[in-house]
Amino acid sequence: MQEILSFLDQLMRNNNREWFNAHKDEYKYVQGKFNEFSLRLMEAVAAFDHDVYGLELKDCTYRIYRDIRFSSDKRPYKNHFGCFICKGGKKSGNGGYYFHIEPAEADYIGGNLLAAGMYAPTKELLEHIRHEIVYDGELFDKAVKKAKNWSFSESSFLKRVPNGLPKDSPYADYLRLKDYTLMQDLPDNILFGEEDKLLAFVVKQFKLVKDYNHWLNEAAEI
Repeated sequence: MQEILSFLDQLMRNNNREWFNAHKDEYKYVQGKFNEFSLRLMEAVAAFDHDVYGLELKDCTYRIYRDIRFSSDKRPYKNHFGCFICKGGKKSGNGGYYFHIEPAEADYIGGNLLAAGMYAPTKELLEHIRHEIVYDGELFDKAVKKAKNWSFSESSFLKRVPNGLPKDSPYADYLRLKDYTLMQDLPDNILFGEEDKLLAFVVKQFKLVKDYNHWLNEAAEI
């Protein structure tokens, strides 16, 4: 991963088409390295979560090119690589398992991390999840607590429980969530170590959030 992050760091400092075109071969090399790891990760996750079985690489990884048509930020390239493994693929809206690497000085997330769950769900989906927590909060709580070393970002919480939901619920904090994403940082000593050990670490952590992802996806189907 060190080679990949070194390239992304250079790209972050030279985010223009001239530099990228001059380093296209280097990009293809590190993209290939990341894709190889992603395929191994997808296979390992599918071994314990059959909901994601049969996905292809394009279902889980992202283009390096940014969509700048409606953005004031005209930098043409992303400074990160990510792999999101979820039922139905990355565009399905389902909860899943996310592996992300990014230079520390970049401004998207600002580091390397693992994430699980649903990012920026629709208003309708939020309502489904919150009402399921009201009626099935115990199972949701168990799934969250099973995910040791994982946590919600402080920025994911509203200041108060939304109107129409019980403010005295024992699960009121979960009802304040506007983003059902659990996260944890990826330690440098793991990320830059042997790839087999990195894979084993990520898979071990992802197994802890299987129940969490399944709970969210079942709630979304109601």
